Amino acid sequence: MHVFATAGHVDHGKSTLLRALTGMEPDRWAEEQRRGMTLDLGFAWTRLPGAGDVAFVDVPGHERLVGNMLAGVGPVPAVLFVVAADQGWQPQSEEHLAVLDALGVRHGVLAVTRRDLADPAAARADALARMAKSSLGTVASVALSPVTGAGLDELRTVLTRVALALPAPDPAADVRLWVDRAFTARGRGTVVTGTLGAGTIREGDHLELACGGKPLRVRGLETLKAPRPEVSAVARVAVNLHGAAAGALRRGDALLTPGRWLTTDTVDVRLNGDPAHGLPRHLTLHVGSAAVPVTVRPLGEDTVRLRLAGAVPLRIGDRALLRDPGRHRVPAGITVLDVRPPRLTRRGAAAARAHALQAVTGPPDGAAELRRRGLVRRTELLAMGVRPPSEPVAGEWLADPAHWAALSAALRQAVETYAAGHPLEPGLPLEAARKALGLPEHRLVEALLTADPGLSQRQGRLYGSHVRPALPPAAEAAVTALRADLARAPFRAPDADRLEQLGLTARLLAAAEAAGALLRVGDGIVLLPRADEQAAAVLSRLERPFTASEARRALDSTRRVTIPLLEHLDRRGYTTRLDGALRRCQPAPTRQGRS
Repeated sequence: MHVFATAGHVDHGKSTLLRALTGMEPDRWAEEQRRGMTLDLGFAWTRLPGAGDVAFVDVPGHERLVGNMLAGVGPVPAVLFVVAADQGWQPQSEEHLAVLDALGVRHGVLAVTRRDLADPAAARADALARMAKSSLGTVASVALSPVTGAGLDELRTVLTRVALALPAPDPAADVRLWVDRAFTARGRGTVVTGTLGAGTIREGDHLELACGGKPLRVRGLETLKAPRPEVSAVARVAVNLHGAAAGALRRGDALLTPGRWLTTDTVDVRLNGDPAHGLPRHLTLHVGSAAVPVTVRPLGEDTVRLRLAGAVPLRIGDRALLRDPGRHRVPAGITVLDVRPPRLTRRGAAAARAHALQAVTGPPDGAAELRRRGLVRRTELLAMGVRPPSEPVAGEWLADPAHWAALSAALRQAVETYAAGHPLEPGLPLEAARKALGLPEHRLVEALLTADPGLSQRQGRLYGSHVRPALPPAAEAAVTALRADLARAPFRAPDADRLEQLGLTARLLAAAEAAGALLRVGDGIVLLPRADEQAAAVLSRLERPFTASEARRALDSTRRVTIPLLEHLDRRGYTTRLDGALRRCQPAPTRQGRS
């Protein structure tokens, strides 16, 4: 299916043209038909040879109904622009063209109606010249008369050519269906309609309401009054919904693929043409079928921050427009640059933000976006509309390479500074390292550790290999005495009484371990450095497999020391536990590096 929206001044014959073209009545309300003027959105469709189904969203042309016009044209990829030959270009022709230009609509057809009442040449030439200066550029045009039927076949041919040239939508894209109608159907419940611009909706799917994130289930689908098990973009679609929030749906709401979109009430945008400092402070943002009041804060010459009255599902690169409904001023087109902008809290922050946005063009750039943010979750980047440029460094977290290198250097400095400033303490606590680096999760600190061979972690503490803290003289003497004990019996760790006699508290033992003077293999069990390697060498000469008792005798140790030592060897990969009682030594290549 292909979808066009109409555009043009009031009473130029948009609805009359659709009746002649499709044989359908686009005006839905009796009041519209009585007055002969479209007040709200209308819908009609036909089948064109070579193009298939072509649907039309008929929009009102009166200046007081531009809000309704915007709700219809916002999600539609192409336009059928109507100008009457006997009236020519009019004020609402200009405003409708400004709307299309602001939204970046690039595909269209000009229909000059009432050729039976006036020579269409002048109106056609004027309209084509004006449209050529907009995003539509050069468009095909047809002069016709819906009353006599003259030119209708030519219009069908031109519509077919333009429809076939429209960009192919992605049927696998995330769904964002802007609701332009919501009503209750007898025996079916809530039904909403909209133009599906991308993605696919299927019966049984679960969608998410943008406002509040409440789930809704798709009970049924129709397109062009015919039931369908699934509908792919681009299409006019009616969706029968079930869920607690279904009854509250209205025009301007959006149905989303669950978990794939961010809703935001603050965005940084670039103005397409208008200067930022000439805008009123309070305007209305029109995007899709939604109209949301916004507060405008200028950042630079062409960039502003918008504070929305309600959260809206937006992505980087989205086109929308700002309008002052009270003054009926020509709308300002915008391109969304950031849907998760930083807070502006310091003096000069707005100017700095404008400078940072200078290089942002609007089309999503994964590497540039990651560079600006430093760290971001992959799912969040995708929800912003940006393709991730690299693989995560930890979990879902992506990191800019330069920022990651700076974090690594900062972590190394933090570990070494802590060791030098706290010689009697064990290494830097993991949580303290996370806070020092301003990281959101411990796993990021652990990923930095993995990437840096000069750092290690033991029992939630971080240690460096470059700086060994010095021990106080009294502690140094006690450790020297302890090392002398272990030199005589390397696997007979001192008991609590001996440690107390030497004055070696848990704090001093941790400091000695950090200084590389002792090796702790368990709670209160300390040996000489590299004693684990020596133990592994002794155990490798035993018959395989061996028991804990056999290991105790081979090491000339006690059960108090042997059990935690064997568990330490298991963790380090020197030994492998086979069952509840047996172990065997591992070949050297499978052993982990020292930490």
